Amino acid sequence: MASCKPDGYSLQKITAEQLPILDTIAKIDSIDAMIFPYRSRIDAVLDSTLAYAPNTISKDDGSYNTTAGNLLADLVLERANPIYKSRTSNTIDFVLLNHGGIRSTISKGPVSARTAYEVMPFENYIVVVELPGTAVKSLLSFLIRSKRAHPVAGVQIVLNNDDTIHQVTIAGRLFSETETYHIATNDYLVKGGDNMGFFADATAFHQTDYLVRNAIIDYFKAVDTIAPKVDDRFYKRN
Repeated sequence: MASCKPDGYSLQKITAEQLPILDTIAKIDSIDAMIFPYRSRIDAVLDSTLAYAPNTISKDDGSYNTTAGNLLADLVLERANPIYKSRTSNTIDFVLLNHGGIRSTISKGPVSARTAYEVMPFENYIVVVELPGTAVKSLLSFLIRSKRAHPVAGVQIVLNNDDTIHQVTIAGRLFSETETYHIATNDYLVKGGDNMGFFADATAFHQTDYLVRNAIIDYFKAVDTIAPKVDDRFYKRN
């Protein structure tokens, strides 16, 4: 086989150097002028007001569920369910996301597309899995043990004082280990992220091709006011 390598030349070594991008690097006016119209357009799109938050929305304002977590779980259920139903004729029973995936508080005031990027900077897609009731039981045990307010929607988990389960209702029905449930989550968690290994027991996976962040932006566009509350979807009885 003929080679395109010039005679007498061979690769001896490859070296690499990390070049950090710091604010001390001098600006090059010609490059800055070239990208200015693009930056201006992106900033205008990202910063235009889509909705309004009358109160701060945080992932730290509740023990078992939070305003930020409830917002994300509820909007994923609302935005992804029509897509899933149109493709499978089934409906999503409940949503589970991860507390650590929420990366920013939503401050009181105007809410924009940039807000969505701050809250959810990851390129995570919404995935719906079919999970047998036995695996959902493991999911519930994980939520109780984790001591973190992982976002859920479509499910109500009521604990006794000793952290045992008093009652679980999913999509308006009492939980049953013999049922199979359709659970919306994200592709990071499906792969076992945040130690959610129970998703490995799924009997089917359905990709929605819908980024969580895009669902957030679409929800912001569809509403005037964003005012989620801490509620009784997950709580401990007195």
